[in-house]
Amino acid sequence: QVQLVESGGGLVQAGGSLRLSCAASGHTFTSTAMGWFRQAPGKEREFVAALRWSGSITYYADSVKGRFTISRDNAKNTVYLQMNSLKPEDTAVYYCAASTGYRSSYRYSNVYEYWGQGTQVTVSS
Repeated sequence: QVQLVESGGGLVQAGGSLRLSCAASGHTFTSTAMGWFRQAPGKEREFVAALRWSGSITYYADSVKGRFTISRDNAKNTVYLQMNSLKPEDTAVYYCAASTGYRSSYRYSNVYEYWGQGTQVTVSS
């Protein structure tokens, strides 16, 4: 079994920062990319950021460019999402995901096979 477990969510004031973590455990698998998505009440799941292992290429949604940074710690088998200058519209449940295939784009949820349980991020005004 493969498990992805997010942590680090919480309540923060606008302008503050949070760092989300996604720890992978269980069955070892070869992933091509890791991604972060979020979903607010009444909205569809939205792409936030992704990291492609080959070339260490990163991708960001326009709404978070310059504020969020995706990174990894191979020794800890963990992917991070550093979120700075948080806004109330960033409020959502944040999910990490892993893709094992070669994709033309990692901005879509259907290219990821493994998902975490989500962690709540709430930004107050």
